[in-house]
Order: sequence, then C-alpha cells, then structure tokens
Amino acid sequence: MSHRTPEPCRRRFICSATSAAVVAALLPLAGRVQAQAAFPSRPIKLVVPNAAGSSVDTIGRVAANQLAATLHQPLVVDNRAGAAGAIGVEVARAAAADGYTVLVASSSSMSVAPLLQKAVNYDPMRDFDFISLMALLPNVLVCHPALPVRSAAELIAFAKSRGGKTNMASAGVGSVSHLAGVAFQSAGNFESLHVPYKGGSQGVASVVAGETDWVLTPAPAALGLVSTGRLRLLGHSMGREAHPLGSVPSLAETVPGFEFASWIGLMAPKGLPAAIAETMRLALATALQQPGLREAFETNGAVPTPSTPQEFRSYLVRDIDINRKAILAAGIKPE
Repeated sequence: MSHRTPEPCRRRFICSATSAAVVAALLPLAGRVQAQAAFPSRPIKLVVPNAAGSSVDTIGRVAANQLAATLHQPLVVDNRAGAAGAIGVEVARAAAADGYTVLVASSSSMSVAPLLQKAVNYDPMRDFDFISLMALLPNVLVCHPALPVRSAAELIAFAKSRGGKTNMASAGVGSVSHLAGVAFQSAGNFESLHVPYKGGSQGVASVVAGETDWVLTPAPAALGLVSTGRLRLLGHSMGREAHPLGSVPSLAETVPGFEFASWIGLMAPKGLPAAIAETMRLALATALQQPGLREAFETNGAVPTPSTPQEFRSYLVRDIDINRKAILAAGIKPE
C-alpha cells in the first residue's frame, strides 16, 4: 500500500529542502563576510624593505604606532633590507592577500629598483594592490657649513665657477639621492663629480666631514644634522606651492619646474579583498589626522598625504616616468 504525501505538504517539503540547500551554499560566503567584517582580528605584519633607521623605516614606524591604535591591533615592523628594497618587496609579494601582511612601499623600491635591476621580477602595477599614499618626503639640498654658499642659486654659481670640480655625495649609484642630484644638475645646467657611498647615512656623513660638498637627500636623513649646525640647508625639492619645512625655499624658485620628491605608501599582495583594503585606507586616513603623528612627520620633513588607491596608482605612474628620465640623464644601465 503506497502512501502519497499530500500535495501541500510536498510543496512545503520541497521549499524547505531548497531553502536548506541555499543556506548551506551561503554559509561559506557568510563566513568570509564575517571574517572580513572582523578585520583585523590579529597582529598585522608591516614589511619595510629598508634598514632600521632609514627614512622609510622612520616614517613607517611612526605610522605603525598610530595605526595600531586606530585598528586596535599591533603592527609588527619586519625590516627586510637589501637590493634597493627588492628583497622586502618580494617577501610581501609572496605573502597571503588577507590584509595581515602589508608593504611600506617607496619610490626607491617601486619606481627605481624595477628600472635598474635586471634581477627584479616584480611589477609594482601588476603584482600589488594599492591602499593609500602615506607621505611625501622632500629631498633637501644640504652642504657643508664651510662652503661659501647660502642658497641653491649660490651653490649652482659656485659649482660653475669651479668648472665641475665640486663633489656631490649619494647613497649609491641609482639611489634616490643620486637620481635627484643628477636631475638637479641637469635642470640647473651645472656639473659636480658624483661620489657614491654605500647608503644614505654614509653619503650624508661625507658632507658633514667635508669629504664632499653637497647632497640632495631625503629630509629625515639630514634635518637632525641641520638643527645642530653640522649641515647647511639650502632648499627642498617639492614644488613652489609646497611648504614642508616652513620658510625653507623650494628649489623650483631657483630652477623653475624642478621637482623630485620621494614618497611612502601602503600596498598589499595582489588579491586583497576590497573591504579590507578600504578598512586599511580609512584607518590610515584617520591616523594621518592625529596631532602626534603629524608632529612626528613634521619633525622629519614628511607631508601627510592620504589618497585613494587610484590616486596612488596615478602618482606611481608619474613617479616612474620622472625616475626613468633621471636614469637616462645619468647614463645608468640596468645591472
């Protein structure tokens, strides 16, 4: 004897079964959404592809401290220096795209290294997601206090009078200070002998010691020495409208159109969920408004610069073009 389920009951059963299947299918998605909504639920690794004490490291640590307070999770700085930042960038690229590994990117690692190092395998535009710019850093033109110049114009005139026998220090061939210095010479129509050192601190120290005459270096590397009178500050490399150092003049006032700023920003391995990227962007924007962070940035000559991912991407495209032109002017070949 067969038992036929009444039609209304069958319909209810089918509907219940269908609903159960839909719920089961949605459970993994709900879990992912909940996980993203809870971000961050554990410490975040901040990969800094530069040595401790460098400009990028200094600004990165200042931001990390404030971001930790904003996100309510520790940010652990992981210094992976070497190969002009390429080593640390590769570490970040290989990490999971879950927001728990973030790269403190800079002009040296993302604009310069891919242009000058044949061994670099990453593409900054293809292999990373952009979160936000963090800061713009002026390069500062400094000289030994005994040099008979007190402005950028006087330095150019002095170098011309010496027939190219003045010396320009740098952090090494292809470094930001090298490219900025070459670009400044080209724009100012003068020459100085390039003396490369193994790192920014050594290059700046050579000017302090009087071994070289001048250097155009990221601001954090020199401002402390300026404040103690061991270096003389002649100008900064941001545009005429920018005033990162108060009354200190822009080099563009002497050499119209000259601009060669460095930058620092947050990037993540490709595939970062949009919700997590937005959480990080908003947290950084909030952190950059805090008085303590702004004061620390100001001390190092850094200009807080929050941005959208697209603004960051566009800025990098322009920066790569500027550095490519400087490399051509310097006659540097990729190695």
